[in-house]
Amino acid sequence: MIRIAGFAGFALLLAASAFAQAADQPVLTGNAAFGDWKADKPGVRRLIKPDDQQKPYVTESASNGGGLADRPEDAKPIVPSGFSVELVASGIENPRVVRVAPNGDLFVADSKAGQIRIYRLAEGSAKPAEKSVFAKGLTRPYGIAFYPPGGKPQWVYVANSNSVVRFPYRDGDLEASGKPETVVAKVPASHHWTRDIAFSPDGKTLYLSVGSGSNIAEDMSARPKGGVEEWAKSQPLGEAWGAEQGRADVLAFDPDGNNRRTVATGLRNCSGMAVQPATGALWCVVNERDELGDNVPFEYAAAVKDGAFYGWPWYYIGDNEDPRYKGARPDLAGKVTVPDVLMQAHSAPLNIAFYEGGAFPAEYKGDAFVTLHGSWNRGARTGYKVVRLRFKDGKPTGEYEDFATGFVISDDAVWGRPVGVAVAKDGALILTEDGNGTIWRVTHGDGQS
Repeated sequence: MIRIAGFAGFALLLAASAFAQAADQPVLTGNAAFGDWKADKPGVRRLIKPDDQQKPYVTESASNGGGLADRPEDAKPIVPSGFSVELVASGIENPRVVRVAPNGDLFVADSKAGQIRIYRLAEGSAKPAEKSVFAKGLTRPYGIAFYPPGGKPQWVYVANSNSVVRFPYRDGDLEASGKPETVVAKVPASHHWTRDIAFSPDGKTLYLSVGSGSNIAEDMSARPKGGVEEWAKSQPLGEAWGAEQGRADVLAFDPDGNNRRTVATGLRNCSGMAVQPATGALWCVVNERDELGDNVPFEYAAAVKDGAFYGWPWYYIGDNEDPRYKGARPDLAGKVTVPDVLMQAHSAPLNIAFYEGGAFPAEYKGDAFVTLHGSWNRGARTGYKVVRLRFKDGKPTGEYEDFATGFVISDDAVWGRPVGVAVAKDGALILTEDGNGTIWRVTHGDGQS
């Protein structure tokens, strides 16, 4: 992307900061939910349903990548009334996933630099009391997980683009005490490379998301050896073949990397995973396919069901057949799992974190935050924000609400592209964005825990 001067259009960002929270406005539904960045502000709520899906090619496929601007002076994410935002760090090459160690340290994947960074914040502050590089020499690291979960970890697992490795770890380590041990080798790394990892609550299962190697399996051979019918008999439901075999999947392993199995298929690019504390369910946020028009297909968040097929590349959002594969897999019709929460097409969700802290208002507890990185494939720009998925009694309502906006400067420029989201030990929300390489801390009230 071309970085452009960041001050042109800054008045729009300042004007946006003056908008009041809109939590009392009606929920946007149907076509009204398909706005662009100008309609975004904290409190705006959307509810998108499967029947709202437009037909493909209603609009032409756009090429509209956001021109990256320098962050204007004093610019910060715009959050709801009663919340405040402080800068933790800036000037990081490529901050992506952020995860919080049990002792409160922030572990940040600096993917392009091949590093895992640590930020130890002063109590009740966004100011790092200490910072260090925990590990370097990695291959586009992304997902980070601590093992065993829920206790004093002995290992830090890191998902490279082409493998999963682990480092010995004790509470408070600022640098890895040993060399990486390969747990899962030979993970395909081309095209979608963002590999996330998570552990089941009991620590017995390591989940690994592997995105597709293409938009719609363009490199997949026309037919598998022996034919589609024979292939389907021996493979998980909806498993692709050829160069795409084992991709667009969520895989599972024992913590030592053995006993590989497939959890779910047809997830084009599950770039972020999290285990829901209330239920123990694994959730994915998924980037869907491109080049079908501005509003097709919806992005989504899903509680990943064991053995489920989510459609890629033949179908999307249920039994909507991709016209580029018309008639190719009639055997899969009626077998596509519909995701739980649908979001605007081409928003590019990258990470998800459930809020179980006590520092935000009580109504936030049990909800999830999702970062939307923004996409090149929509004529009217959307994404480039952090949204809140609404839950009730542990179940998603389907609604999502703008939480942090203000990253877009104009139709042609953005300063921020949200990627990582995590809940700090004190209940603050931690956000990363890789447009200008910054990390932010969001608090409620005076920000003290």
